Amino acid sequence: MGNVASKSNQPPLPDNDGPPCASGKEFMKNSSSSSECPIPEEVRNNSKFGVYNVYNQRVDDNPSASSSSNTNVRSGSSSEGKGGFRFLGRLDPRNNMPSEANQKRAPGQKVALSTDREASKIPKSGGRESGSTTWQYPSAQMFYNALVRKGKAEDVDENDVATVVSVHNAMNEDTWDRVVTWEKLHPRANEDDGPKLVRFRGRPDDLSPLAWARYLMGGGKPFDRHDWWIERGDEEVRYVIDYYFKEDKAGTSEQFELVVRPALDSVEGAVDRAKMFTYVNCARFGVPCPITGSASVIGEEQKR
Repeated sequence: MGNVASKSNQPPLPDNDGPPCASGKEFMKNSSSSSECPIPEEVRNNSKFGVYNVYNQRVDDNPSASSSSNTNVRSGSSSEGKGGFRFLGRLDPRNNMPSEANQKRAPGQKVALSTDREASKIPKSGGRESGSTTWQYPSAQMFYNALVRKGKAEDVDENDVATVVSVHNAMNEDTWDRVVTWEKLHPRANEDDGPKLVRFRGRPDDLSPLAWARYLMGGGKPFDRHDWWIERGDEEVRYVIDYYFKEDKAGTSEQFELVVRPALDSVEGAVDRAKMFTYVNCARFGVPCPITGSASVIGEEQKR
């Protein structure tokens, strides 16, 4: 996120295969980390923002849904895996990645890994129509296959994969809790069903402006970054999440630091940051919030 799963400083973790994951050493520290995230079923349904797979590609057939630069994944556009990666099944030629969840045993794999998948508590946009209302986490086998696919499994101890996946899942749940706290700044927009996760993207090599500022001031770099797009009423809103590992707290419940905030894509995002800064500091010093005139419940939740 000692390093039981990898011998290198940057252990092989699959990037961008689910929210939020890590591509750095921290998720593997003390068998306490991981880097694959809720992986959705490859479904097609109706969602006003579109339905996305783990590669941030549109997989639904709704032409009216809002669209980004992502391309629909069509079953007819994939091809068989080649060479030693044939076990991965059909590959999408646009990204050379499996178009379906892979639960097959990898070549040379010595330990049998679970193929069971756990449902997250993270609501999935468009999930009601598809019959799957929350995102699904990868099985241990899927997680390991992602490492193999990306050439990052060489130093991974197969016996540690299940533990890594478990910790990764808990990390995602914590991230979603923090997003939900931010979304309490918009109770009216979320009064029907609450916020839902539309899609996500791993950006481990892209430092956010805040991460750069912390680094320039002597802090460490985050081991991973994720962007999450959430459904807020009729809006699609982007969040930026930086993941830090605290060396001095390795092996404890405080070894990870999550910095979650709305992206500065609009004035509203900047206003939300200013509000939360006020709420958190009022809660920290035990003074009434100048915005509400009372103690800040949101600030208490967010100051952790």
